[in-house]
Amino acid sequence: MSLAAWALTLAYWLHMLATVTWIGGLAALSLFVLPAAHRSLEPESYVILLADIQRRLDPLAWFSLFILAASGLFQMSSNPNYDGFLKLESTWALAILVKHSVFLAMAGISAYLTWSVLPGLRRIAMRQAVARRAGSVANEDVGQLGRRETRLLRLNLVLGVLVLALTALARAS
Repeated sequence: MSLAAWALTLAYWLHMLATVTWIGGLAALSLFVLPAAHRSLEPESYVILLADIQRRLDPLAWFSLFILAASGLFQMSSNPNYDGFLKLESTWALAILVKHSVFLAMAGISAYLTWSVLPGLRRIAMRQAVARRAGSVANEDVGQLGRRETRLLRLNLVLGVLVLALTALARAS
């Protein structure tokens, strides 16, 4: 086997591993962990759990995004269907363009969750904890922000499934 074939094999393997890690993490969070946590935990405990999960999952998810981008570009450039940037003369090229557009939307949603929604939830939980220790009640609720977080995670999961479908379409064409 040539060096190029080994490199492409490694790129495919890393791409699949990163996909399973990212989409699997989204699926586990949005379908199992967060619904159970919403039902069984108080808002402050829920946010603490979410912060712990984020601390562990975010580096892995962002590393997976990097691996997906790098290995995907390598795979695309070595594919015989690739005729150049924005040359949409085949089903493969169109599927890959739409797949990459959806991937960028997923990355944007992930960035918004990581650097806006989840820190907002943590701030509310901290204010609630301080108010509780002071013997008062904080008037903020994690409800609206928590629902936004859940909707965005589910949207990202749906988009991830769409990316997989577009990959299948590209592979079949």
